Amino acid sequence: MKIKILLALILVNLMQAQKFSFPKNAVTDSTILEKQMPLLASKLMTQPQFLKLKNSNRLAYLDNLLRLQMVAKDYKKSITTLSDYRNEFAAHNMAGNKFIAYEFYSMAKLMEAKEKLTFPVALQKAFNKKYESLPDKLITKVGIAVDGDVNGSRKLLKETLEKQKDKDSIDYGAALALCKSYLNYKSFSGIKPQIVHLVELKDQEKFITETKDLKTKNGNTLTITIVRKKENTAPLPVILTNNIYAGPIDALFGKRAAVYNYVGAVVNTRGKRNSNDENNPFEHESQDIYEVIDWVSKQPWSNGKVGMIGGSYLGFSQWAAVKKLHPALKTIVPQVAVGVGIDYPAQNNIFMSYMLQWINYVTNNKLTDEADFNNAKKWDSINTAWYKGGKSFRALDTISGKPNKIFQRWLDHPGYDEYWQKMVPYKEDFANINIPILTTTGYYDDDQIGALSYFKAHHQYNKNANHYLVMGPYDHGGAQSFGFTYVNGNPIDPAARISIDDLAFSWFDYILKNGKKPDLLKDRINFQVMNTNTWKHVPTLEKMHTSTMKFYLQDHKNTPSVFNQPTQKNFIKQTVDFKNRDQKETYHAVSKIDSVKTTNSVYFESEVLSKDLIISGNLAGFFNVSINKKDFDTDTYLYQVNPEGKTFLLSTHIVRASYAKNNAVRQLLEPGKTEQIPIKNSIFISKKIEKGSKLILLVGVNKNPNWQINYGTGKDVSDETIKDASEPLEIKWYNDSYVEIPIYQE
Repeated sequence: MKIKILLALILVNLMQAQKFSFPKNAVTDSTILEKQMPLLASKLMTQPQFLKLKNSNRLAYLDNLLRLQMVAKDYKKSITTLSDYRNEFAAHNMAGNKFIAYEFYSMAKLMEAKEKLTFPVALQKAFNKKYESLPDKLITKVGIAVDGDVNGSRKLLKETLEKQKDKDSIDYGAALALCKSYLNYKSFSGIKPQIVHLVELKDQEKFITETKDLKTKNGNTLTITIVRKKENTAPLPVILTNNIYAGPIDALFGKRAAVYNYVGAVVNTRGKRNSNDENNPFEHESQDIYEVIDWVSKQPWSNGKVGMIGGSYLGFSQWAAVKKLHPALKTIVPQVAVGVGIDYPAQNNIFMSYMLQWINYVTNNKLTDEADFNNAKKWDSINTAWYKGGKSFRALDTISGKPNKIFQRWLDHPGYDEYWQKMVPYKEDFANINIPILTTTGYYDDDQIGALSYFKAHHQYNKNANHYLVMGPYDHGGAQSFGFTYVNGNPIDPAARISIDDLAFSWFDYILKNGKKPDLLKDRINFQVMNTNTWKHVPTLEKMHTSTMKFYLQDHKNTPSVFNQPTQKNFIKQTVDFKNRDQKETYHAVSKIDSVKTTNSVYFESEVLSKDLIISGNLAGFFNVSINKKDFDTDTYLYQVNPEGKTFLLSTHIVRASYAKNNAVRQLLEPGKTEQIPIKNSIFISKKIEKGSKLILLVGVNKNPNWQINYGTGKDVSDETIKDASEPLEIKWYNDSYVEIPIYQE
């Protein structure tokens, strides 16, 4: 009985420890708020819930500690914590990381107190001290790093405080969120205008920056920004970027090329900046870039050689540029390149809800609509309203309150038809691309499928393609900047923490200035094997693996091994009701500490692996299925469960069954007939899987607000509604289906 009472008291104390006194009038009185915030931050740093992070998640611990120390006005410690963070987690001491604004603020506050200065004077001294310590390659990123959204942070702080209205206490989670939003507003509003001005003054000392409007032969206007180092007076090769994301990033890209001793030229697409032309993303790049290259190659500051660089849409632009190759274009470095019509706005022929959000982002104004794009609550509610309401996917723009002809035009082309094909090289076009190319992508890159589609087609149609690939544990941002220490919450090997910028400009030196070939490029394919701290180098994508093993749709509990072909043909039946929009998420415990989401999926688990193996490449194989409809969208996930019981997502695959054999021509399934669906264009990865792990395979049906919903009638999926759902989809997954897993052995 005494033990029970003691435990109850401990529980009460713990619950009380999670509540902090916070006066009601702090919400409306800024003077009281200023006094309360340091006290609140100091309390948070002593809480067991916070201190527990020190061992369980050191990245989050140092991130939060830095912020709380600043709110508590312990600026000396915050600078030390920032140094610890960078030493332990940052791949490089990048000026462009999210914390340099905090560093300026902390340094200025220390100088303000120590030297009895006004804050603006202290901030200028802090800026000069930090700026002078940075190498040229990092100073280009300072302006972007301090360009925080002051209005957005003010709004978020107001919303966070509003939640405390009429309350005299605050819980741990709300208190931490309040400290973060308070710090963001306090620091960015305190330093942004002055630092931006100081960066401009420094740029004027170092660079010559010009902005011009170019007129194309068709009468269109394109705005171009040219950046040169003042000390470079002789003509140089030009590094060109085609940028739809007009804004401060233009100057950043220009300065980046300039500090590597090139001329940086950044041209905006039609309809951006000073252009009054219609903005139709993807449609005019091939034509416009040819004329831009022609112009820049003939300028007095150009030596006639042009290279191109950029990621995502900017990567796509380079492939558009080589559809009609200009003689002055000597090389391209497409990074995480969008495979237009292949992985965006539809991935393997399934349109994504995100496409409407992105279209608005780049077309709402002459720059980018950051406020609208970053309004996650708005877009989640739009996608949820569409999903819950059961209207056609084509109605998504109307539901958003703003009909969009670009969105509708894209939906009119669900197959990889001439509309998409004319934007970039197609089939035999690749045979004419004889300039050297360096592609970068990552295992976590949203446009990996697109980036690799160009690489594969180039080598398929041009047997002498001088085209290199670098691929590692990078996300969409990392594969066009530098290898972050943590990706998706997981640490990456030290060998992978490379500067993609340095690699790209070493490549430009090699091609455009007769320099040395980058050491990393030992063969056509250069990939980092996660969990081994090594890079591998092979001549083709197929050589990334030396063998394969087939994971059949069966469970190890019913068979000696899921990797052996079943002795008897059988099937598992799955039922998916598309009319049910209030479906609860389901999960399957894979260990005592972790689980995977299994909603609309069938679960298969392998036996425990008796030895280490390296999975390297992408999933292949076939699904043998029969369904009661004419079409459906498959959704596949492969996980590792490591010996400690933690899950790791290895690869995914999503495809519209009717386009699985040919992404240009729809071939509907015959209800009740066994059909074979090939697995192509899945996600590449290379990772060592430890002995004692097991593999989890989930196969199922796509049904969520992030993608179109395929009701299986055979009509244009964009026009189907919940009224087309009729009876639930029934799938027979036959056990002779298999996912082929690529294995690498020395």
